[in-house]
Amino acid sequence: MGTHFWNPPYLIPLVEVVRGEDTSNETMDHTFSLLQAVGKHAVRVNRDVPGFVGNRLQHALWREAISIVENGIADASTVDECIRFGFGLRLPVLGPIENTDMVGTDLILAIHEYILKHLESSPEPSPLLKNMVKEGALGFKSGRGFQDWPKEKADKSRKRLQEYLLEVMKRGR
Repeated sequence: MGTHFWNPPYLIPLVEVVRGEDTSNETMDHTFSLLQAVGKHAVRVNRDVPGFVGNRLQHALWREAISIVENGIADASTVDECIRFGFGLRLPVLGPIENTDMVGTDLILAIHEYILKHLESSPEPSPLLKNMVKEGALGFKSGRGFQDWPKEKADKSRKRLQEYLLEVMKRGR
C-alpha cells in the first residue's frame, strides 16, 4: 500500500491511498481513516499504476499544453490563460467525469470522435521539453523556461498560489 501526498502537503489536502497487490481491505480502511482524522482528503486508488490518478491526469494536460506551444498554436501565456480563465475555474467544484455527465456523454463522444485524433498522443516526452532541459531552461529554478522567470516574478507566482490555497482552505475547501 502506498500514499501519495501532493505538494505543498501542508496546503493541498489530497492524498491518494494506493492499493498494492497484497494490500488488505483492513489496511486500506485504517490508512484512509487515519488520513481523514488528520485533515487530509483521502481517495482510494484501486490499483498501483504509474502516476496513480492525479499525476496521470496532470501530465496528460501538460503533454497537450506543451504540444500546443511546441506546434505554434499558442504561446505559453495563452495556454495558461485558457486554463485559468476557462475550464480551470470550474475544476475545484466539478471534476471531468461529473462535467462529462453534465454536458452529456453523447456530446462528449461526438467531440472525441472529432478531436482526439488531433491531440498529442506521443508516448515520449516532447522534443521541445527535452531541448529546454538540455539548454538549462528549467523554469523557476534557472530563471527561464517557457517564460522568463526573474526571481521577483517567480516569487510573485509562488505567493499567488499560496494565497489562493490558503483562502480555499479557510473557506473549507
